[in-house]
Parts: sequence; C-alpha cells; structure tokens
Amino acid sequence: MAYDEGLAQRIHAVVDGEEGWTSKKMFGGLGFMLDGHLAVAAGSTGALMVRVDPAEGEHLLDGDTVRPMEMRGREMVGWLLVASAALTDDARLEQWVHRGATFVRTLPPK
Repeated sequence: MAYDEGLAQRIHAVVDGEEGWTSKKMFGGLGFMLDGHLAVAAGSTGALMVRVDPAEGEHLLDGDTVRPMEMRGREMVGWLLVASAALTDDARLEQWVHRGATFVRTLPPK
C-alpha cells in the first residue's frame, strides 16, 4: 500500500530547506529523517507516525486521534500514530513534525 502523497507533500513543505532533513520510502510509508534519525513518516491512511520521547509519549495520547503506534500487533514504544483528523491544518502538522525533530535531536549522531 502506498503512502499518502498529500500528507508527504505537506511534510515536505515543513522540512524542505531546513538542514539535515532527508526522505526515504520505508515500511510502506515515506519516512522523514533528520540527521539520519527517523523523526516522522507519512503512512498509507493519511496518519502521521511521530517519534517522541518514550517518557512523554503517554501524556500525548488522547485515545482517539493520537494513539500508540503498532507494527505487526506490537506497540512501538516512543512512536505515536496521529490520525489525519488531527492534522487538518498546517500548524498542527508543523507541531507534530517539530515534536519528532525535537526528540531525534537528543539522540547521538549517526
């Protein structure tokens, strides 16, 4: 299944021109990496996968539009899935992309 190209274009609009960002097809989506670390990804359903500090992830869940990311039935600690309903405007999308970027900047260089 292909990723949501509209969402990918919106993410590109947020990150293009900023140093360190690249994109790569992976896991059926389009991943956006900052300095080699995956920060966010556009999924096939219009949802955004976001990397967050595992200690803060639970506080961001709302049970509806923001939930834990699951892959093959397993919860991925430190990853959230943000539904398209929570990304209706560019400011909200920017906020989530910024959240992913903020966390990966704390990781050791690749």
